[in-house]
Amino acid sequence: MTHPVREKDEHSGVETTGHEWDGIRELDNPLPRWWLWVFYACIAYSIGYWVLMPSWPGLTGYTRGLLGQSDRVEVSRALNDLATVRGAGAAKLKTATLAQIESDPELQAYALQVGTSIFGDNCATCHGAGGGGAKGYANLRDDVWLWGGTLEDIQQTITYGIRSGDDQGRMSQMPAFGRDQLLNSAQVADMTEYVVALSGRQASAAAVTRATPVFAEQCASCHGPAGKGMQSVGAPDLTDSDWLFGSDRASISSQIHNGRGGVMPAWGHRFSPETIKALAVYIHANSGQ
Repeated sequence: MTHPVREKDEHSGVETTGHEWDGIRELDNPLPRWWLWVFYACIAYSIGYWVLMPSWPGLTGYTRGLLGQSDRVEVSRALNDLATVRGAGAAKLKTATLAQIESDPELQAYALQVGTSIFGDNCATCHGAGGGGAKGYANLRDDVWLWGGTLEDIQQTITYGIRSGDDQGRMSQMPAFGRDQLLNSAQVADMTEYVVALSGRQASAAAVTRATPVFAEQCASCHGPAGKGMQSVGAPDLTDSDWLFGSDRASISSQIHNGRGGVMPAWGHRFSPETIKALAVYIHANSGQ
């Protein structure tokens, strides 16, 4: 059998492979020597790895390797070490009061680490990754609290929730004045102007005058005569610039008409007491209190 004589490139003098595309011939250059040495080193490393480390699967298991390395064992050992560290911290949280946690820098740092993780996994969905809130979800970064912003208040809210159905949960009800026909549409419009005026914005003077006795009769028992709100019943301050469901006239009118109220889950049935303490410390530390 005779082999065809391969042509040489006239410019470089290197033989061609016989392949040609659009007049361009492929040269039969040898691989770079450094590349070959790297390739051979990889082969040698692979053989060594197969011998020393777990690698080849079998019918009933796998080759263990001469070093006996096991990632499963390493992960298990790391998790046990972590559980030991967390267990010691959790034991301290369990017996310490909220005030003691905040006064102990080491214990507070541990509580903040736990609280950060728990908040991100369970609370950020509604309150946002940084606790900044959204329409209908409270901002936990400011100093405005419907039910109080002390450590004990926050712990109570987390544990039992708001309108959660828990017997000890916080409970308040904003009447649906328009939907339930407690006020007619004209009175709802007047009350909207009254609330706008309470927050220091320009509003219809005539509407405010008409709504004044209605507010005193229907709203002052919860929001106070001056509209400053009452934390004991979770009634918001209507004179500031913080609004849970929006501050424009359409949002205020909708709230008066429909009487919306959010639900905060009762986490006491899901979290241990020490976890709730850590979460309370985290939220309090990042608030404006």
